[in-house]
Amino acid sequence: MSEPTKDQKIWQVVAAIPLGQVASYGQIAAMAGLGRQARYIGRALGKLPAGHSIPWFRVIRSNGQIAFPEGSDAYETQVGRLKSEGVEVTNGRVPMRRFQWQP
Repeated sequence: MSEPTKDQKIWQVVAAIPLGQVASYGQIAAMAGLGRQARYIGRALGKLPAGHSIPWFRVIRSNGQIAFPEGSDAYETQVGRLKSEGVEVTNGRVPMRRFQWQP
């Protein structure tokens, strides 16, 4: 069997984030063995195939901020999905101390 691609490693880590918790882009990069390549994480999540079940919406900035522009469809989708899982989102931010995944 072949080694997973960089994107597949990222997707595997993101798939492991538990319901009701979030992780930062940097945290995902480190856990996927990609060091400090946090900016790549968003690109990899943007390549997810149609019909996937990977919880991309659980990945946010390290300061708790939603990365999408406020008011955009992606922003509204992410906030709505996080809130439906019980994650507190106020003014586009999640309190990381309470909701950050600690594997």
